[in-house]
Amino acid sequence: MNKKTFFTMMLVLVTMTGLAQTKTATVTGYSPALKDGTLVLAGTGTIGNVVDTVQAGRFDFTLPVEELTEGFFSLMGEGCPNFNLTLFLRPGVTVKLTGNDCFYPLWNVESPLPEQQTQSRITEHCRDVVTELMQMDLAQKPWAEREVVEMKWMKQQMDILPSLPVDAATIYALWLTSMTAKNTKDFPHMEQLKKLEKTIATRAPKGFEEQLAEIHNNVYPPRLLQVGDEAVDAELLDMQGQKHHLFEAFADGKYVLLDFWGIGCGPCMMSEPEMKEFYEKMKDKIEIIGINQNKLTEWQKHEFSKRIIWKNWNNASKDISSRYCDIGAIPYYVMISPDKRILWKSMGYGPGWFMGMADAFNGLKQDNSANLSLVIQKVNANTSGTTVSFRCYSHKDYWFRIAKDSYLEANGKKYKLTAADGIKLDEDNFTKVKASEATDEFLGNICYTDFTLTFEPFDTTPATFDFIEGDVQGAFVIRNVSVK
Repeated sequence: MNKKTFFTMMLVLVTMTGLAQTKTATVTGYSPALKDGTLVLAGTGTIGNVVDTVQAGRFDFTLPVEELTEGFFSLMGEGCPNFNLTLFLRPGVTVKLTGNDCFYPLWNVESPLPEQQTQSRITEHCRDVVTELMQMDLAQKPWAEREVVEMKWMKQQMDILPSLPVDAATIYALWLTSMTAKNTKDFPHMEQLKKLEKTIATRAPKGFEEQLAEIHNNVYPPRLLQVGDEAVDAELLDMQGQKHHLFEAFADGKYVLLDFWGIGCGPCMMSEPEMKEFYEKMKDKIEIIGINQNKLTEWQKHEFSKRIIWKNWNNASKDISSRYCDIGAIPYYVMISPDKRILWKSMGYGPGWFMGMADAFNGLKQDNSANLSLVIQKVNANTSGTTVSFRCYSHKDYWFRIAKDSYLEANGKKYKLTAADGIKLDEDNFTKVKASEATDEFLGNICYTDFTLTFEPFDTTPATFDFIEGDVQGAFVIRNVSVK
């Protein structure tokens, strides 16, 4: 939850007495331990950027703010951990950060805002465990070790929250804990979190209804929809603030792809050129609904949001993502059939995914959702063996492998791989043929490679089979491949 993401800064313009003016807050900082050239990253909400570089241990920057706003600050350089320091800002306020080391999340924060003072009390209460987490981050300890300390941190934050004022800092800390609980199997402090959520919701002043509703959904998530379930409707907003319903997209009898994304999510934005080409090719069969997870105003004003050509809606309340997404990570894709059944769900993005998806829809019937960039194009089954023709899409600099112990499964049996043509088994292979005429720096580098694998002959030719890439637990599968 502490990984940095870098965002494009959005300046909010306000018209006053006929002139365009920008309200800002100022942040200054100093530590003699910082190396010259260390990058300073900061932003408000989920939008930020590199705002300064350290010189002689000092930095300063301004951020656009219209009202009390939760922001973040971090450093990238020698000795700096991968962490965020939470800041609360108002127009005209100056916040001063000072320390003697590179552990900036624990620095002294001078601010006139009571919310920042609440945040400082939380930080001080958790000082030892946050120090341990930062040391583990710098030592690149595996997540299995860090997770134990992360859970301890969540517990310490919950321990102090009941004694603090219920303000933006308290509610933000509770939200962070609730997100961790949502994304952690068997969260060890769930009973304490449930009691705390109820207590803070009772004490909270007006104005936090949306945040509290999201926290409640994290603590008491609605039943998560699974593959095979019928889709549920949801209310969403477009760029003009007009209401829409998810089920509008099914009016033309198309498949519907839900794309959960956010501003500042690198893979979300990286996928856009390929998704656009996919949409132009497949819009007669598939409708895409981009479901943005940012605050409504952030999404409406951001330049990336304005160039989306498919249905472009917002779900700032997160109620739909809590029904469809197994984890609070983006991009997250959900494919729904014309009869409103969930066909598959997938998290993340890899170059060539949408090209492989298009081939699977337009070609031989199959479910390649476990690895969308790999698609089966042809099957030839006879008494001497079963030859399967594949196409793999990827960035030209990314390798792929096919295990020599791959097999087909049908008729309750396994049929071993006997030969490969066009690739080397258990070795790095690179895609070679350009997949698009686009000159875009990223899309233009997506390539494909065709190859064939031959397997033992079927005893009886089945209607469908599964391809399993490697005889190991967790190997990806192309399911229900039609022989015809």
